[in-house]
Amino acid sequence: MTGPYEPRGAPEIDRLIAEYPLAWVISGAFHASPLPLIAETDDEGRVIALLGHCALRNALVADFRADPRGLILFNGPSGHVPTALVSRPDWAPTWNYTVLRFIVQVEFVGDETRDAVEQLVAKTEGGAWSTASLGPRYETMLDQIIAFRAHVRSTEHSFKLGQDESPQVFAEIVAGHSDRTLAAWMEGQAKR
Repeated sequence: MTGPYEPRGAPEIDRLIAEYPLAWVISGAFHASPLPLIAETDDEGRVIALLGHCALRNALVADFRADPRGLILFNGPSGHVPTALVSRPDWAPTWNYTVLRFIVQVEFVGDETRDAVEQLVAKTEGGAWSTASLGPRYETMLDQIIAFRAHVRSTEHSFKLGQDESPQVFAEIVAGHSDRTLAAWMEGQAKR
């Protein structure tokens, strides 16, 4: 995708997934589940697959076994931008957001389930917790889930972060927005 709302590059996309890993995974049969995913990238940093796991009883498992095509949606920082932040009387409110959309082909990789869980725990817990603390329960849990790799077939990204605003309006929004995370993403996107 090209245009004013394109992310600055592959690292921005990987960052959004790392900081906001919970994505909607949607099958062609329109079953959907929010699942945390880990990006797998190529040598140039582009996302080529998304690694995750889900319960075997999840409707997505039967759906993807019948038809591996799916859609994965990530939402990053977003928020309403009210008129109160801007000094221009002719300015209208808007919504700034960061979203990723991946068309994927899902492959179940049952032999990687333990590794997928361990990778997710390492990313989300940062060493503060380990699956070893579950004892024998961990093996029982692993028998009830399956790992999958969603191979990316196409992508669309939109980082609408005020790139089309005048420098004055942009500065007012960044300085006054109550969501400082959104404001920081706006500032980062402006450094093109």
